[in-house]
Amino acid sequence: MGRPPTVPKKFKDGFYIEVCNKGSKNGVKICCPDKKAMLEAKRVYEKNKDVIIWGEHVNGKWITEKILPAKI
Repeated sequence: MGRPPTVPKKFKDGFYIEVCNKGSKNGVKICCPDKKAMLEAKRVYEKNKDVIIWGEHVNGKWITEKILPAKI
């Protein structure tokens, strides 16, 4: 076993959603190049998964804040 990573992950610029199984805390973050593609991915996954919209990430900073599934 190796050492765990100590440096936090760097995100690319784009729009992010997190997709996880219903009732689960951990999921997979999906990056989309624009808002239209992000909303399309949300529509596809929301049928049988929990989808959390993380928002837009630009130059190492989050532009919009996270939206939980209950608020959508």
